[in-house]
Formats: sequence, structure tokens, C-alpha cells
Amino acid sequence: MTDVDGLNSGFARDLLEDYLENPDAVPTEWRELFESGRSDVVATHPGLTRLLERTGNGQPSPAAQPQPAQAPEAEPVTDELLGAVAAAMALVKAHRMHGHLAARLDPLGSEPPGDPALEPERLIPKLTPELQARVPASVLRLYVPGETLAAVLPRLRDTYSGTIAYEIEHIADHEKRVWLRQAIESGKYRHELATEERKELLASLSRVEAFEQYLRRAFLGQKQFSIEGLDVMVPMLDEAIELASESGAHEVVIGMAHRGRLNVLAHTLGLGYDSIIREFEGERTIEAVVATDEGGTGDVKYHLGAEGTRSTPAGEITVTLAANPSHLEAVDPVVEGRARAEQTDRSTRYGLHDPSVALPILIHGDASFPGQGEVAETLNLSALDGYSTGGTLHVIANNQVGFTTDPSEGRSTRYSSDLAKGFDVPIIHVNADDPEAAISAVRLALAFRRRFESDVVVDLVGYRRHGHNEQDEAAYTQPLMAAQVAEHETVRDQFARRLVDEGVVTKDEADALVASVTSELKQAHEALKATFGNPPASDGKIPYSSGDGVVTAVAADRLRAMNEELLQVPEHFTVHPKLKSQLERRLQTIEEGGIDWGQAEALAFGSLLVEGIPIRLTGQDTERGTFSHRHAVLHDVHTGETYTPLQNVDEQTASFEIYNSPLSEYACLGFEYGYSVAAPEALVLWEAQFGDFVNGAQIVIDQFIVAGLSKWRETTRLTLLLPHGYEGNGPEHSSARLERFLQLAAQENIRVANCSTSGQYFHLLRRQALDAAGRPLVVMTPKGLLRLKQASSTLADLAEGSFRPVIDDPAADHEAVTRLVFCSGKLYYDIVGHEQRTTAENVAIARLEQLYPFPVDAYAEVVSAYPNLKEVVWAQEEPQNMGAWRTIRHRLEAPRVPLTYVGRPWRASPSEGYPTAHLREQDRIVRAALGVS
Repeated sequence: MTDVDGLNSGFARDLLEDYLENPDAVPTEWRELFESGRSDVVATHPGLTRLLERTGNGQPSPAAQPQPAQAPEAEPVTDELLGAVAAAMALVKAHRMHGHLAARLDPLGSEPPGDPALEPERLIPKLTPELQARVPASVLRLYVPGETLAAVLPRLRDTYSGTIAYEIEHIADHEKRVWLRQAIESGKYRHELATEERKELLASLSRVEAFEQYLRRAFLGQKQFSIEGLDVMVPMLDEAIELASESGAHEVVIGMAHRGRLNVLAHTLGLGYDSIIREFEGERTIEAVVATDEGGTGDVKYHLGAEGTRSTPAGEITVTLAANPSHLEAVDPVVEGRARAEQTDRSTRYGLHDPSVALPILIHGDASFPGQGEVAETLNLSALDGYSTGGTLHVIANNQVGFTTDPSEGRSTRYSSDLAKGFDVPIIHVNADDPEAAISAVRLALAFRRRFESDVVVDLVGYRRHGHNEQDEAAYTQPLMAAQVAEHETVRDQFARRLVDEGVVTKDEADALVASVTSELKQAHEALKATFGNPPASDGKIPYSSGDGVVTAVAADRLRAMNEELLQVPEHFTVHPKLKSQLERRLQTIEEGGIDWGQAEALAFGSLLVEGIPIRLTGQDTERGTFSHRHAVLHDVHTGETYTPLQNVDEQTASFEIYNSPLSEYACLGFEYGYSVAAPEALVLWEAQFGDFVNGAQIVIDQFIVAGLSKWRETTRLTLLLPHGYEGNGPEHSSARLERFLQLAAQENIRVANCSTSGQYFHLLRRQALDAAGRPLVVMTPKGLLRLKQASSTLADLAEGSFRPVIDDPAADHEAVTRLVFCSGKLYYDIVGHEQRTTAENVAIARLEQLYPFPVDAYAEVVSAYPNLKEVVWAQEEPQNMGAWRTIRHRLEAPRVPLTYVGRPWRASPSEGYPTAHLREQDRIVRAALGVS
């Protein structure tokens, strides 16, 4: 046994402090020593003795509750009392840390594992009934009125190990931990609902259950992904919306997968029963397979988004349910982006952000929360300046099985919520069969969010009454659970019986609630059937334009003035000398030519801000630019202070937001998509560090960006800047996978461009921002061209003209040309700059700047300008199975003129991994394009 003496008492004090905060944090022999009650050990913590001396038996400390006017005399501090206090402290700490392990969280009644540290008997004789009666609760730092441990202990068990439980001790922030302990132990957010609140809760549960049962009877075998087993989720959402409105929010943005989605549409957003029933009936009608006017395909009913307006005591509030594909967690960052857009005032220079304006709510599956990497990426955004939404309410719809996979097969942790611990997020577990506890969980969660602007997770533990969908048989894979569920009373029936027993409602009143909803559903269904055979109402086309009519030129004098403004910095702000000289060269290039990519972009952005177009630009290292070309945010070399010229333009009437993103593509691109949907007037841009890395966000591209219009009639002007070009840097620093975007391009859903000059980029950005018919834009941005003199532009290029989708060879002798080479982007300069270019006098080099929508007329016009043409060549850097060739070759075919491919052969990897091999292959491609040996 370890001895405590003068030599190690200081060390013992430190260990005791650690023990009181976390018993498991100290070595076993010291933990046993502290729990032994030896006075020499306990006395090493002087604060404990002093607290006992100034706290009377059974009286609260000044930090807990106000003392009565006449406090009784303090009890003498004895070794026995000190030992009991130390043991009691261990017990309190154990409940705070491990109480959830003994909580009754499973509605199906499985036994919780418990923990030995929670057993008072372990500490006998140090905590005899007599000593429990003498230990004041206040000395244990419990947030309760002046009581003894004996009186508090049952309440402690009920608080931390009842049908609601908490995991908060992992949180690093001391203030948050203390606030949560006080909120939990005081019972402030967990009190019995008032009579009218309980009646409304019963009515809500009745609506939920009646709705599910009607759909299952009326549409036997059709998928509806029933909420049953987690019915209380709907009243929880109702409570969250009410509290958000009370806190000043004007919008709640919800993201969820399919389970319970139809019920949320009906009862949370207020979508009419007829609208939902129509979706079921639509599966039986020919209209379901006929394309809409704009060529849309639609989507299954449990993916659709919606918007509704709710009236609350605090006023009206908009509730939005974001459309979501079957990728269960893909909607998470989209919701965050939408909420951030709602919270941002884009009429100010900096885009002022107010988290109270909108509340994001994410409903996760218990299998997908730990299983989908998107969840961790989204949680990582929560406290970042450019992405924070002031706290998200996460609800895990925990039905204790993932499709047919048991938890033990789907995760390596005890709880599905454990991932959130790594982000210091408090976790509230609650039994879905205790609806009042579930409402309490929401109240605590949103109070914490309001106080700390932080995320909270509510793990709603329920079950799944039916299979994964209504076509599955759950008993095939979970026979024991299925048998339990079949015998288990619904939460609505349990709650109704309880209220009847307590005299809150009569049985007839409770039954009438269900009957009323069933009747309403029947009436809506019959009314809908009466409309069958009528022609469907047209929603009208979503407009599209080529952008040709958009004025993108900016007056030369305006550009000169803008250029000077963007080079100004505050007095006493010191720009790095090397960078300063680079920036000051822009004063020459605006007059003499040589406007590079970074300068053209800054002028485009500045001119748009003056015209009232908000801009948001994010990406990895985007403030400086991966290739050190942008420098939109300047850093004082002496103080580290930052200054953003584009936030300080004199006539600016809109916000400019720019943020370096975390090392993420999936969540970050999803966030910007969501932001752009909620801010259609803004130019939202996301830049990949290298274009190759965009494939980390392929789900967002496939399911949202390119398909959102067709599936959900949802489009944006989101712009992707993807550095692209083969320069000998290896397979992962060459290709932005142009072929994938072109393969996904259809029905004018996106725009794809590969510009060859900074002026073209200037006009393209302005066209994207100003075109009334917004579409996502994918730009293959360059690397080597960023400072290439030949790729730079003049002031006249920006002040005149517009974006040109096809650029003819400016030096061609049209009569003499027999071979017309089309290429795109950087390859153009490789070809025209090759040493053999001057010997190929019969060859013209034209540039295809816009790859989709393919500029049919402009292309035909260039081809027809060469009367003696014998061959058209498409040249590309990418392998033949990649790049643009396979998608556009049919567009390149000209009447009576052969079409030839030049580029890399079919390959599994985009490019060579060695610079010398790259140079050799690039030279071969250029020579083949020119037709020289």
C-alpha cells in the first residue's frame, strides 16, 4: 500500500485532484487508497477540509444555493467524515461518468451492463447509512438544495441512470461541463409536462401512429420506411421548432434520410395528406413514368424536399426539409451550408453571421452515424469560422439495427454516438418509449446550443416495428428482436394508458384522436381519387440560357480604378516585400498588358461586388491560392494581422467571403452546394487544391450538383474551380477527371469550361454570376498558365467582348489550311509553342473553351471557315478513355471531313509518374497533332 508523507504529499494532492475529476485517470493503487477513507490521504486536499468546515451538515455551500439566514453550526471534521466524503465524491463522479451504463434506455427491455463504480455497496463501510445522512450534498458539488447524500443518492441514480442518460465528462471545456452538470442535476430542463402539454403530446403521437397505419393498410407492400418505434421523433422536432422560434430563429433546416421522412413531411412541415397520398397513387399511374416538360426524372417520395411555414407563440417560422438521396448522410453538410446561408447577411462587406437566425437539425441513422465518413467531416466543420452554424441539433434515430446488420457487426464502439465524443459534443441518450424524457432531452440540447453555440447529439433509442422497408421481413435476420417488437405496446398506447390512469384524458378521448386522423386521411384519399384522369398540372420549365446575352465587359476606366483600389492597404500595414513588388506590377499590366489569372479574377470579383453580387470562395489554401497566384488575403509581416482588399472596395454593395477550408472535399463541397441553394443570388465558388482531389466529393457531384435539377427541380450557380493540366507532376496532380463531368452532363444541367486566357476566365466568371438562368459551372483551371505571358490578357480584352466558347486560330491562312486541330486549355500553348509549329504551315490550331453545353453553331462556323479542309484533329493530354474525346467526338464530326484522335492511349492511370516520361509523351502528342515527325 502506498504511504503518504511529507515527501509525496504534494504529488498525492495532485493525484487526488485528478481523482475527483476522473477516478479512472489515476493509477489503481492510488484510486484504492483514496477510496479507503484514510484521513492522511484525504487531508492532502486542503480545499476539501475547508469546504467541510464552512458547510454545515446538510447545508448547501455558497456556490450552490443561498444559505438560510441562520445556518446551523458546522459539524466537526473527523477522519471518518473525510473518508465518507471522499467515497461519496467517487460515487458522484462515477454516476456522472458511467451512469449511462446503468440507464434503462432500451424500450425492448434489455439489461444495461452497469458498472461496479456505480454501486454504493462497494464503498461500505465508508458510506454506511449513518454516514450518508451526515455527508452534505453541497460538498459533493451537486447542484441540489441543501440535502444529505442519503436524500440525494436515489435522485442521483434516477438523474443519470433512468430513461435518460448523459455523456458529458469527455468535454474538454470546463465551463461547458459545469454548466451541463448544473442543468442536469438541478432538473431545470427535466420536469413533468403541464397537463395541456401532455395532451398535445398524446395528440401528436396519435397523428404519427394513425398516419403510418393508414398508409400501410391503403398501400400494402409499398415502401414507406415507417417511423414506428421512434414515433416520438416528430414531437421532438415540434419542440425544437418552438424553441428555435422562441430564440429568434426564422428558419429551421432539417436533413434526414428516409426513415420517418413521410411523417415529418406531413406533421412537421405541414404538407397536405393529399400530396403524400398522391405520391403513393402515382406509382400506379402512367404520369409517374412520363418525363416532365423540362426532361426531369423526379425522385422517390421519401427523398423529396419541402418547405412549410409554422405558427408558433413567438411568431411564424419557416421549416425546410432538404432533399436527400439514398446516400444516408450525404445531406449533412448540405443542411449546414443552407443554414449558414440563412444566417449570413450578404448585404454587408464581410457577410455578417448570426447563428440565432436559423437552426440546423440533422437526423441520423444509428448505423450510418458511425459508418459514414461524411458525419465526421461535417462535425469537423462545426467550429470553423467559415462553416460554423452556431450549433446543430443531431438526433440519432436509433432503431438498434442497420437494414439487417446488428450493431456488433456495424461499429467498433458501444454507442452509435461515440464518434461525437472526439469533437467535444455532449451526448444525451433517451428511451424512445418515454416521450416526456425525449422532450426534456430537446430542451436541454437547445439550451446548451443557445448558451455555447455548439453541437449536441440526442441518441433516441427505439426499435423498428417492421423490416427495413415494408417489403422486408425482419424476422429473417433478427428473429428474437422481431418477436419482441411484435409483442411490444406502441409508445402512443403506453402514453395514452398512462394519461387515462392519471385522469388526464378519458379512454374515449384518447381513441378519438386516432379516429380523427384516420378519417381525415380517408377523406383526402377519396378526394384525390376523384381527380384521377384529369391532365396533370404543369409546373412550367426551369429556364435555361446560353448566357450569350449577358453583358460581361466592364468599362476600362472602372477597371483601372478597381485595380488601384485592390492594391491599397491600411496605413502601417506591411505586406511582404517580395509579394508587394509582385502586386504592384499590376499597375503596369493594367496599361501595358500581361493581366494574369489572379489579377483578372480579382477584377471580376471586384466588379461583381460593386454590382451587388455576393461572393463566397472557399477551398484548401484558397486565400493565398495553392499556386501562390491569388493572395486575396494579405498578412502583415510584423503583426500577422490580415487584410482582404475585396472586402474594402469603395462602392461595394455585397459581401465577399473567403475561407481556407479543412482538408476535406466531400463535406466542404456539400456545404457550398447547400449554401448556393439557399443563396441563389450569390456566386459561390469551391476550389480544389488540385483538381484530382475533387473525386473525394463524387457523391455530392453525382447526387446533388448534376442531378438536383432533374430529381428535385433544384439548381444553383455553384462554381467548381479544379486545377487541371499535365505538367509532369504525376497521376494525382494532373487530371480533374474532365471525362466524369462530361459523362454526367445532360439536359443542360451543368456548364463545363477549360479556358486558355485570363480574359476568358474574367468573362466566364461574370457570366456565371449575372446569368439569370443559373447552372453549376465546372472550370478546369490551369496551373502552368497562371503566370504564362501568352495566356495573359489586356485591359481591352476585359473591357470589350464576352466569353467565347470557341476561339479560332488568329494567325491562320484559311485558304491554305488543310488540317484543323481542336484542343482545350493548356495543351494549346504546348502545340503553338513547339519548335516544329512554324514548319506546319497547313495546320490551324483552334481552341474549344466551353465543352458543355457543346457550342454547336460556333464550332460549325469555325470549321466552315476553312474551305480546303481535309482533316479535323482532336488533341488532348488525357488518355483516350479519359478527357473530352469519348463524350464530344460525335459533335466534332464534320461533313465529308475525317476526324482523328491524338492523345495518350487508353490507360488505367491518368498520367506518367516520371517527369522525363511525361516530357517524352507530351512531345509525341504535340508532334502528332501538328503532323510532323
